[in-house]
Amino acid sequence: MKKILLIAAMALVSATGFAQNKFAYVNFTELVQLMPEMDEVRTKINAIQKEAGETYQGMETTFNKLYQEYEAQSKVGWSSQTIREDKEKELTQIQQRMQDYIQNFQAELQQSQQELMVPVYNKAQETVNKIAKDGGYTIIFDRGTVLYISETQCTDITVAARKALSIPEGRTLETLQAELQAQAQAEAAK
Repeated sequence: MKKILLIAAMALVSATGFAQNKFAYVNFTELVQLMPEMDEVRTKINAIQKEAGETYQGMETTFNKLYQEYEAQSKVGWSSQTIREDKEKELTQIQQRMQDYIQNFQAELQQSQQELMVPVYNKAQETVNKIAKDGGYTIIFDRGTVLYISETQCTDITVAARKALSIPEGRTLETLQAELQAQAQAEAAK
């Protein structure tokens, strides 16, 4: 009997303690993607990609020119086997440099993205932490990673976080997608 009373008392204390906690949720990924700082990150990443694309295009142009010369010479015949083998070796080396360039670029791009994203994530995290502290929240859930959130027992702090991060009121992931598509189309038209 004493064990049952002890368990009941502990359950009551736990339930009372749980009721005093305040919970909230936010869509953290959405906040980060819509932050004005992310526009700067995307611009820098696009510039890096554009520069790398131009470099790769130059390598590709060089390869194609040498390959056309090789094909033209193959039609009329080679003056020596050694010259033909040297040209083939040169073409193979250029192809290998192109593949190495792509691999190295991808690794560098990923590193650059991570470095550029750290301050953005940190600012968003600090903002959510401040809202949590100021609001007396015990736990803030990320809406994007939790399967279910009771909206009657949790507060949505997304609007407060958006304001604190200077995200324009009408900006959504859908409007961002439209902006990015328009930019890509304008860039392609150049």
